[in-house]
Amino acid sequence: MEDALAFELGEDWNQKKISLLESKETVDPEILEQVAKALKVPAEAIKNFDEETAIHNIQNNYEGSVIHGGPTVNYKCTINPMDKWLEAMDENKKLYERLLQTEREKVEMLEKLLNEKKGGK
Repeated sequence: MEDALAFELGEDWNQKKISLLESKETVDPEILEQVAKALKVPAEAIKNFDEETAIHNIQNNYEGSVIHGGPTVNYKCTINPMDKWLEAMDENKKLYERLLQTEREKVEMLEKLLNEKKGGK
């Protein structure tokens, strides 16, 4: 990582110089701006960096995390699947009864037509 950052910062930088920079308690604002630009982050993000917060965010913000798992976390199912199944069965029964009724009406009409043809001959 240090080599990559040194490369991004330019010819004046090397891995050893980056190590020395990391060990400093404070960093000159100009150097901080250069490092922030090389890392493609705001200088304020580096100034306000808190290791505990970073670790917490990494542990809890990855895909599949339990804390930020989406709408299924702490989801309380209020739908009884058996009730839904019974409703569907009842609807199927009603549809079947309507279909049966239309078939009966069709048979009646066909019988009527057949009787008219027989009576008309």
